[in-house]
Amino acid sequence: MKKQIPLSTEDFGIAQETQPIENLIFEIRGRQVMLDRDLAMLYGVETKRLNEQVRRNIERFPEDFMFQLNNNELNNWKSQIATSNSVTMGLRKRPYAFTENGVAMLSSVLRSPKAIEVNIQIMRAFTTMRRFLVTNAQVFQRLNSLEHHQIETDKRVDDVFRRLEAGQQPQQGIFFDGQVFDAYHFVCDLVRTAKNSIVLFDNYIDDSVLSMLDKRNDNVSATIYTKNIAPQLTLDIQRHNAQYDPIDIFELNKVHDRFLCIDDTVYHIGASLKDLGKKWFAFAKMEIQTGLLVSNI
Repeated sequence: MKKQIPLSTEDFGIAQETQPIENLIFEIRGRQVMLDRDLAMLYGVETKRLNEQVRRNIERFPEDFMFQLNNNELNNWKSQIATSNSVTMGLRKRPYAFTENGVAMLSSVLRSPKAIEVNIQIMRAFTTMRRFLVTNAQVFQRLNSLEHHQIETDKRVDDVFRRLEAGQQPQQGIFFDGQVFDAYHFVCDLVRTAKNSIVLFDNYIDDSVLSMLDKRNDNVSATIYTKNIAPQLTLDIQRHNAQYDPIDIFELNKVHDRFLCIDDTVYHIGASLKDLGKKWFAFAKMEIQTGLLVSNI
């Protein structure tokens, strides 16, 4: 159960000292509803009196007009609105929920001028909310899809890291836009698994790639093949090698894709290492050995 889209009380002519209608409309069982205690407050009567009137005319309130919350729905509702204990104090019975049709039917049961005025305001609130939901249905659908998509992505990323922690090299996976740290962490963990050598084929290199390769263990060699060694990259390599274990770099202009070779295992990487996580990219473990690539240089 969740509270629905806020609406301005000014839209309904409700005095500021009264409870805003937007705070009183909930979604329960897939329906927009209001609870008996909140309706009674708006009508200016006791909840007991409102329900007595409903029971006297129960034939006018079928289940799609009114239903009683079960225990789970009641607890969920309390968790949504219980900003203080005073909100739910004295609540001894499970409240009744009235759908839009149920609220409309109340106008034939509660006939005081105040009840009629309040009913008009409530029906306008339902209408405005429904129009808003219809207008923005595509947006809500996309948000739900993105949330589900993110959950599934997180599961796949977690699986990749679990495999690495267990000493198993992952076979394939995908990282999405914004997962910069996750992708960086993934590549660094691959680098740490190397026992003898790391060979990288990547046409776009900067000093961030050097930092990733520095995660390798002692006595593990590192070699980079790239299509163009610019003066700045040459300077970066010289300064790096003067302080850290050296990284060899060579020009090679006949490679289009990116390959990261960990010992004899070859990974095809869908993005340059310096751009990991900036856009969607996939990786896959290939059924070839590093020697096959090196022998064709």
